[in-house]
Amino acid sequence: MKGTKIKSNDNILDYVLLVVFLFIIVITLYPFLNVLAISFNDPIDTMRNINFIIPRQFTTSNYVYVFEENDLVKPLLLSVARTVIGAGIGVICTAMLAYVLSRKDFYFNKLFTLLFVITMYVSGGLIPEYLLLMRTLKMGNNFLVYIIPGMIWVYNLILVRSFIEGLPAALQEAARVDGANDFIIWAKIVLPLCKPVLATVALFMAVGQWNSFMDTYLYAKELPTLQYVLYEIMEKATIKIDPHAAEQMKNAVSPLSVRMAITIIATVPIIIVYPFLQKYFVGGMTVGAVKD
Repeated sequence: MKGTKIKSNDNILDYVLLVVFLFIIVITLYPFLNVLAISFNDPIDTMRNINFIIPRQFTTSNYVYVFEENDLVKPLLLSVARTVIGAGIGVICTAMLAYVLSRKDFYFNKLFTLLFVITMYVSGGLIPEYLLLMRTLKMGNNFLVYIIPGMIWVYNLILVRSFIEGLPAALQEAARVDGANDFIIWAKIVLPLCKPVLATVALFMAVGQWNSFMDTYLYAKELPTLQYVLYEIMEKATIKIDPHAAEQMKNAVSPLSVRMAITIIATVPIIIVYPFLQKYFVGGMTVGAVKD
C-alpha cells in the first residue's frame, strides 16, 4: 500500500510540474508571438484589438514601410561593425584585466577590484561623460566612441575573474616552472579554458552593442546605427494610408504596427546568434561552482 501511495503522489507531482511548466512556457512565448503577429497584421485591424498571437489580416505593409522609405544599409553595416569589433575587443580586454586581478601575487588586486565594483553603484554621470568624450578626447562623430567607452563592463570583469580563480592553480604554476611568462600563460592556458565564460561575456557585450542607440544620439549622429535609425522611424511613424487604396487600406501603417515590426527586425539577429553560444552560456553563468 505504501508503494502504491508513493507512486500516486509522484504522479500528482508530475502533473503539477507539467501544468507549471506549461504556464511558464505560455507566459514566456505569448509576448513575442503577440509582437510578431501585430507586425504582420493589418494596422487598422490591430487598432480594434491587440490581443492575439496569429495575424488576423496578414500584411507586410509594416515591413515595406520600414525598408522602402528608409536607407538601412549603412546603419546596418555600422551596427554589425560596432557589435563585432566592440564585443571582440571588449572580451579580450576584459579577459586580460580579469587575469591580472585573479593573480594572488598581485599585491593590489583587492584594492583595484573594490574600485571597479564601486563604479557599478556610483558613476560620474552623463554630463562629465559627455564633456570627457566630446571636449577632452574629441571623439564626437568618431567610430571609436562606440568602442572605447564600453570596452570593460565591471559585471563581466567579475564574472571572468571568478571563473579564472576557479581554474586549477597547478596549471599556471607548471607553465611558470617551464619558463612561460604571464602573457603566455594567459594566452595559451587561461584563455582556452575560459571559453564558456568568454562566450557568455561576448553574448552580453554583443547584445549591448547591438541594442545601443543613446550613444549615437549623444555623440555620433553622423554615424547612425541601425537601432538609432529604427528609433527615429518609430518616433516619426504616423497613420499613413494610400489615398488610391483607401477602400482596401492595404498600404496603411500605424505607429503601433511599425513599432512591432521594428522590434522584430532588431531582435532577429540576436535570436540567430544565440543558439551558437547557448552551449557555453550555462557553463559561463555557473562560474565558481567548482573550486580547486
